Amino acid sequence: MQVLRLSQLATTPGKPGLLPISPATVWRLVKAGKFPAPFKLSAATTVWDAAEIAQFIEYQRKGGSK
Repeated sequence: MQVLRLSQLATTPGKPGLLPISPATVWRLVKAGKFPAPFKLSAATTVWDAAEIAQFIEYQRKGGSK
């Protein structure tokens, strides 16, 4: 399984991420149930399943709204 950290997903000033959204937007979407939920690898490490993120992107590309 491949995992992604928030810094790899979200875009910040000077550092493009996989998605053109801010870290705060990622968390808002997770809280609203519109983005895959992360999981903890350790107390200080939160990650997302890369396959779930790819599915989310594909769903959005096809016009989905979740």
